[in-house]
Amino acid sequence: MARPRWQAPSAEASGRWVRGWDRFVAIWASLNLVWVAFDLTYVPLRTFWLQRNLYPIPSVPLVVPLTVLPDVTPLMDPIKGIEPHRETQAYLQQFQRLDAALQSLPAGQAPQAAQVGLLNRQAQLTAQLMDSNPFLSSGASGTLEKIKNRLRQRADRDSAGQASNLLLSPAWIQAEGWSRERRFWNDQILPLVATNYWRSIDENGRPTDHFWRIDLLLFQGVFALDILLRLIRLRRRLPGLSWGDALLRRWSDLPLLLPFWRWLRLVPVLERLQTSGLVNFEPLRAVVSRGVVALLAVELFEVLSLQILDGTQGLIRSRRWPQRLRALRSHQSVVSSSDERALVELVRIWAPLLLSQVAPRLAPELQGLLGYSLRQSLDRTVVPPPLRQLQPLLQVESGISRQLASGMVDSLLELSRSTGNRLSRRDDVQLDLLQRFIDRFWEELAAALERGPALERSQELLCALIDGAKGTYLSQINRAGIEALIQELDQLITAPGRDDDERPSPGAPATPAP
Repeated sequence: MARPRWQAPSAEASGRWVRGWDRFVAIWASLNLVWVAFDLTYVPLRTFWLQRNLYPIPSVPLVVPLTVLPDVTPLMDPIKGIEPHRETQAYLQQFQRLDAALQSLPAGQAPQAAQVGLLNRQAQLTAQLMDSNPFLSSGASGTLEKIKNRLRQRADRDSAGQASNLLLSPAWIQAEGWSRERRFWNDQILPLVATNYWRSIDENGRPTDHFWRIDLLLFQGVFALDILLRLIRLRRRLPGLSWGDALLRRWSDLPLLLPFWRWLRLVPVLERLQTSGLVNFEPLRAVVSRGVVALLAVELFEVLSLQILDGTQGLIRSRRWPQRLRALRSHQSVVSSSDERALVELVRIWAPLLLSQVAPRLAPELQGLLGYSLRQSLDRTVVPPPLRQLQPLLQVESGISRQLASGMVDSLLELSRSTGNRLSRRDDVQLDLLQRFIDRFWEELAAALERGPALERSQELLCALIDGAKGTYLSQINRAGIEALIQELDQLITAPGRDDDERPSPGAPATPAP
């Protein structure tokens, strides 16, 4: 049974330290890929990392707290140039002062003058928050809409401004109690306000990002050293290879050193995990590439087949057939003199083969065919109809036909055999005569096509045959489907048609991957 490629015995490493280094770099590159993915998604997912709450259904207030995850925003915000927004930060600080003042307020009691002033100040900041929209700088305008909707639902008002004024009024606090209202603000409003931020801009006008410093110090230095070692190992294995060609052969490693398009590092990371032996991606690659290759093969074969058939039809429809046939003559051919004799040599080889070897082996069939034809002719012309019922006469007729057919076939085969033997002997005069015969054949064929309607009729019939081939053969390719091709390939791979001697032995040396 044929062994799949990914189950072939792997090549032994040139040294323990080389294999250990390759595995270390593969693991280090995997960590870098995780770090790159986290960096690329941190800003869009900053709200999640800040609150560590998962909302499975956005339209339903269902929250799954993920407090096991660490709060990474104090570490990542300085790297991305993120700072607390001054307006939303002032709003949160003002609410803390209001909360501290109202916590001592008994339920059902009206707020005091100082507390009423804090409520009015909080209502003003809420109105200012909705008018200025500080969330626009962070691209989170939808957060402000969530705040407005929750205020409207809480106060049962159509206007968010009216709802905030009502919720922060002394009468509402006296009626509902601060402990209840405090829970609403802390659970549904303030977490949304806290997600807002301000991000600084560097001298190039782009958002501040210090990720490249960590990437350069911790990862890209290791990657550069690993690429250099791989180039040295490659040039040791191929001494005639220049540094430029060696670097081109390791082109897949370049994304590890690029400060942009960092998601392209997935390719060299997967290659290192595969070559180091930590992970085997070959079965997955084989399954994916097999379907893609089968699909592309069918599409490509359809296009090529259709193009070939259309080109053939274009040649057939051409009215220059006679000129093309005349161009096949030796004195009008544009090919070299050595190629002019190619057709003559081919005829000289095949003619003796057919006349002296193939034709004599067809003697029984030729005798039977010719005897049957003679018997039919004698039956219709020589024997009168009243005498055709006599069995002895029919036997005599059959014997005569058989003898005549045998004699004629023997004579023809003897002539064929002698002609083939003469043609097998090289003779310059004979070659010239044969060349003249072929040239005369092309000339007469071209003239015959010009004189009669055979050319147009032949063109119509051949084009009709090709059109039929287009409709049937190409449609059969489509009906075959990709699954049938993949199944056929699996059967060929696992078919018991390969000897064990053809498999690579476990101890055979294999060329290591560069």
